[in-house]
Amino acid sequence: MTVEPLASLDRSTLRERALVALRSAVLSGQYRPGDRLTEEDLAGHLGVSRGTVREALRHLQQEGLVTPGTRGILHVSRLTPGEVRELFRVRAALEGLAVRELIASPRREAAVGALRTALERMVDEEPDPAARMDADLAFHLELCRQTGNSMLVEAWQRLEGRMRVAVLNGAAWQAPMMARDRHTPIVEAVERADAAEAVRIVEEHMTAAAEHFTHPREDAH
Repeated sequence: MTVEPLASLDRSTLRERALVALRSAVLSGQYRPGDRLTEEDLAGHLGVSRGTVREALRHLQQEGLVTPGTRGILHVSRLTPGEVRELFRVRAALEGLAVRELIASPRREAAVGALRTALERMVDEEPDPAARMDADLAFHLELCRQTGNSMLVEAWQRLEGRMRVAVLNGAAWQAPMMARDRHTPIVEAVERADAAEAVRIVEEHMTAAAEHFTHPREDAH
């Protein structure tokens, strides 16, 4: 595999910048699920010490983006079909709670406005798949944030790295699951204060996404 060199870093805030650079390389698909990550190679690409890289990789492992394999060698995480389905079942539970709390909240109308703004950022014609993924996840995070439930938001964010891994490893991941019209019904149900329908739509959305992303990309390795 040929990997484009990562930008060298200066000496300021090396640990943070190394973490940001490596996370971006994984989430952008520069490193694919299953790719091997070695401290020596990454240190050379980044122009930092192996210790700095080691610490960044430790953070990525905590985020679920990096997984130890044989002899402790780290690889970009790859989720099994079963793990993808488990992930989306948990998301369905979290976001089902989110829509129920939003509908019961006196801030429901304001929340609907914020969610419609998030919908507008989901541009179906967006040529950059990474930007489409960012907009999709931003909508779902906003759904949780509008509840004002900090524990719900934290639980969702702890899964975000694995969500991105699942998406990156999925077949034709840039479409159609991230289309705006797949998300509009969630907002409309919240606006109508129809909790049962909102939960049903969220659960159906997550079930369909799970099935879509259990099929690996043809170029994944």
